Amino acid sequence: MRRFPANMKEEQRLRLQDQLVDIILRVLVRHPELHYYQGYHDICVTFLLVVGEDLAFAIMDKLSEYHLRDFMDESMDRTRHILGYLMPIVGKAHPELREFLERSDVGTIFALSWLITWYGHVLTDIRHIVRLYDFFLACHPLMPIYLAAQIVLYRSEDILRVECEMTMVHHTLSRLPEDLPFEHLVSRAGDLFIQYPPSMLAKEAELEFLSSTTISCYEDFEMATNQKPDTVLRRRRRFGNSAAQNGDVKTVQLRKPTNLALKFAVWAISASLGAAALAVVNVVNEWF
Repeated sequence: MRRFPANMKEEQRLRLQDQLVDIILRVLVRHPELHYYQGYHDICVTFLLVVGEDLAFAIMDKLSEYHLRDFMDESMDRTRHILGYLMPIVGKAHPELREFLERSDVGTIFALSWLITWYGHVLTDIRHIVRLYDFFLACHPLMPIYLAAQIVLYRSEDILRVECEMTMVHHTLSRLPEDLPFEHLVSRAGDLFIQYPPSMLAKEAELEFLSSTTISCYEDFEMATNQKPDTVLRRRRRFGNSAAQNGDVKTVQLRKPTNLALKFAVWAISASLGAAALAVVNVVNEWF
């Protein structure tokens, strides 16, 4: 209900709701190996509102095979794998912040709804949502997690001011301000991707890079669609290298990667039972 414009007539909304169900069922019938997950409809409804039923189905059909594939397994193992990139990215750019987050035992569950809905569930302004969707469609499938890292980095001062305790940190992280400077965040997320590509993070964080279907099938997606979704970032990287060699263009100065070895452990519940239960209750309340 909240994803439809407030001034939409009920007749039109009901028709769109029927179309939304049809899109989801058509994808699942066509790909019986895929499984619906809570949040998939948030992505579907965004495309439905913007491009209509037929094109929305065509887009979701392709995204479900590639960008969203890991979220549509029977288990959340591969989803947790993608979430596992969050702390290494943050740690590269802001080691103190990562140390604080890990000390609080907050984990990465706060970013789950960001990732699996492409932020469609947590933002209310449709202009921000479609801007991010444009960005994700034009980039690598892991760009949503890079944006999550950049949002955490952008809010570092707010985070470091709270008590280093799981529920307090989770409460701060799980609520996205509506006035975030998304153009700036999009640009900086692209910078993070260029400086710390997934291959570098997978190796340093000791993650199984090819265990992600979304990542390992990315080249197949490029061939199937006859396009390079991260062409802009690649061109930007080449331009930056060329400019640096010529010395005639000012480029954004990015901090060099540190040589400090990073450790990472994928966890489900690592805090005390009471604190973990409280965090889960908070997530459920926000979700519904």
